[in-house]
Parts: sequence; structure tokens; C-alpha cells
Amino acid sequence: MLDRSQVLGRTPYYVVAGGLAVIFLFPLVWNGWASVSEQPGTAQDSGYGLGNYRTLLDYDAGLWQYLLNSTLVSALTVTLTLGVSLLGGYAFARFRFPGKNLLFLLTLAILMVPYATLLIPLYVLLGRLHLQNSLIGLSLVLAMFQLPFATFMMRISFEAVPRELEESALVDGCGTAGALRRVLLPAVRPGLITVGLFAFLAAWNDFIAPLILISDSEKAPLPLAVANLRQQSMGAVDYGATEAGVVVLAVPCLLVFLLLQRHYVRGFMSGALKG
Repeated sequence: MLDRSQVLGRTPYYVVAGGLAVIFLFPLVWNGWASVSEQPGTAQDSGYGLGNYRTLLDYDAGLWQYLLNSTLVSALTVTLTLGVSLLGGYAFARFRFPGKNLLFLLTLAILMVPYATLLIPLYVLLGRLHLQNSLIGLSLVLAMFQLPFATFMMRISFEAVPRELEESALVDGCGTAGALRRVLLPAVRPGLITVGLFAFLAAWNDFIAPLILISDSEKAPLPLAVANLRQQSMGAVDYGATEAGVVVLAVPCLLVFLLLQRHYVRGFMSGALKG
């Protein structure tokens, strides 16, 4: 049981946390309510209903096609990011080679380059690789922008694991790959989940890269389709359909974050617990 002094001591924490929760959740709740409420000039022009969602469902190639495109791009981005950052983080954390620190700094330096300035050169490069207007090309670009942070996260995750665990596996007959798969992977799982979560959120919500790299409306991911849906005719903005699109975009992000939040916190704490 908590005594009165403990309750009073935690009161400011709960007040601040509750206030921040209200501030962050209010726009989402308001958007969800507005997407089903009456709005003149939209498909839901009277009463409450799902008229705006029907507009979104039937727009151009169809909502399911846009959801499939976003799912494929997100899955490819997460897979590429996890695979490359896992091996890169392991190499930076466990091996010694000439120029290791310089190479790591150059990798992190990509974070300092404005995102949009690299898209045009990448567009030209994808054209030479015959990957323009391709979901694979878009996934490669999105994964590239996630790799600096992902590699950093995986390096500190591996460094937080005692070397003795890996050495014991090597003594027992495991090779480097076996020790990585059987011993280190379970230990760095929170870091992997954190990296995957960031990669998913970035790929699912990105708008600028698809705008530059995708020209076929049937290959557009959902954020680009929602942006195109805003202007239906004569420059009029369909706010109802736009709000419905925002709800559809937000729901998977909320579900994934809620399911993985425990591992997400552990992943960020792994570097702090080193030593």
C-alpha cells in the first residue's frame, strides 16, 4: 500500500503525464470523430456515417490496392533495414578493422544531410538501375535513410551484450554465424524490434519519396493516394475523405506501437545499461 506522502509525491508526475496524453491524443480523437460526422461538400453531408470511408474505398485504384502497396513497401524496408543493420552493427561492435571509427562516423553523417536533397540524385540512379516507378526502388531508398540510425542502435545493442556469452558459444563449437544466431540474436531482440518499428513508421508514413519516385497511381502508397484524394474537382478539398485517410493511416501505426512498446523501451535502454 502507498502512504499519503508517496501518493502526493507522484501526483505531479501523473498530472503532467495525463496532460501530455490528452494533448497528443486529442487530434487523433478529433480526426476520427470528424471523419464520420456531417460535413457539407463531402460524401457524409448529413448525419453520422461512413460515407467518407466509402469515398476513400472507391478512389482511383481502390483503398485495398494502396494498402497493399504501403504494406509491401513497409515490409521490404523493414526487412532490408533489419538485415543490413544487424550485420553492420555486429561488425562495428565486435570486429576491429582499419578505419572502423571513420566509417562509422561517415555512416552517421548521412543523418546530417537534408532528406529531400538526396531524392533527385537517387531518382537518376534508380533510372539507371531500371527501378524508377518501382516499389522495390522506393523500398531501397527508404531503407537507405533508415540505415544510419539502425546501425547505431544495433551497435550499442551488441556492445551491451557481454563478450563472455559469445566467447562461451565459440568455445562450445559454434562458429561466428552460429554464435550470432543462437546467442546474440535473442540478446539484441529489443534493439531489433526498435529498429524495425522505426523503419515501419518511416516507410508507412513517408510522402516525399513516393511523390518523387512513383509516377503510376496504381503503385502509389496510401499517403500519396490520400494527398491526391484531397483535390477532387476544381481545386476543392475533400476534407472528409482526407480525414478518413488519416484514420486509416494512423490505426496500423498505433496498433504496432502498442504491441511492441515494451521491447521499444528496452531497445533504447540497452545502450544505457552497458557496463
